[in-house]
Amino acid sequence: MQLFFNPELESSLTEFKFDKTESRHIVRVLRKKEGDILHITNGKGFLFEAEITAANDNKCAVQITNVIAKEKAWDYHLHIAVAPTKLNDRMEWFLEKATEIGIDEITPIICHHSERKVVKLERFEKITRAAMKQSLKFHLPKINQAKTFKEFLATEPSGQKFIAHCEEQDKKSFKNEILPNTDVTILIGPEGDFSKKEIDLALQKEYKPVGLGESRLRTETAALVACHSVAFTNQKD
Repeated sequence: MQLFFNPELESSLTEFKFDKTESRHIVRVLRKKEGDILHITNGKGFLFEAEITAANDNKCAVQITNVIAKEKAWDYHLHIAVAPTKLNDRMEWFLEKATEIGIDEITPIICHHSERKVVKLERFEKITRAAMKQSLKFHLPKINQAKTFKEFLATEPSGQKFIAHCEEQDKKSFKNEILPNTDVTILIGPEGDFSKKEIDLALQKEYKPVGLGESRLRTETAALVACHSVAFTNQKD
């Protein structure tokens, strides 16, 4: 199945027209024609089956023939707050792979040792949309505006709260601490790790310190290991 995405689709609609860019892709590139069936998601848990009624490369029109509510494949909310990497392509790699595995929310956090302090959310959202379609998922991860580390700590996430760092302190193994079917928020720092002050602030906010294994991991690798660990813990037989 080839999956298309449009956030404007609602379950109450019976007809819909794609914009010029998507219409050209459907009609000219994919060579779809009137009568062909398209599968579309709005990223909010719905699959729309639609028949092309006008194969126009300026405005491809479809009639909605069926709407299917698709439950999320996992029973938890995973929120990873991660420091943006110096090179954008490394952060984009994480976003793509995490979306394929399954993630709900991502917040870029600006830390004391952060090498990149400005992020382009439009590019990040484009990456997650493409990964959602490729992996045939129907829930688009939410990407929040960047926050400073202190700003993020001021929020009150539900469920388990962790901070992964490399300091020689008493830490638990992340994979052994994850509870199944439970919301998880985990903080992943920049290449220079969190500062000691940041770690202390997180501990005061009752974030549990954890390690992600014996190896010293790059930021994007650590974030992906955390994502996979939660998914594996919750894997259904």
